[in-house]
Amino acid sequence: MYSSTTQVRVRYGETDQMGYLYYGYYALYYEVGRAEAIRQLGFTYKELEEMGIVMPVIELNSQYFRPALYDDLITVKTILKAMSDGPKISFHSELYNEQQQLLNRGLTTLVFYDPKEKKKIDMPEQLKTVLEPFFTKE
Repeated sequence: MYSSTTQVRVRYGETDQMGYLYYGYYALYYEVGRAEAIRQLGFTYKELEEMGIVMPVIELNSQYFRPALYDDLITVKTILKAMSDGPKISFHSELYNEQQQLLNRGLTTLVFYDPKEKKKIDMPEQLKTVLEPFFTKE
């Protein structure tokens, strides 16, 4: 299993009239978590795109437990629970407030895609090599 954390502060423009983080922005926070998780592995989305790989979202699920509020510092935990063995990769997201209360849980599934060939492809070997040690059974 691989996991990483990053933090995002809820900005005023992301809130509704009650001062709650608008539900549509949770997916954006998942994306911040994914991008930082990949960066912590030594890659960036930009580098993957330069390699000719894009990662469109094919599924998104969210569960809301408590609201994130204006000016809260949110911890975004991003988890890969399984190693990808094909074109799909699933990122599990958990959002916590400063009191470490679970606010939201999400699951985002993406595919590795070659835009020139217009087809799904397997995870790039460079990324697989970096991730494999997190999934090795001892």
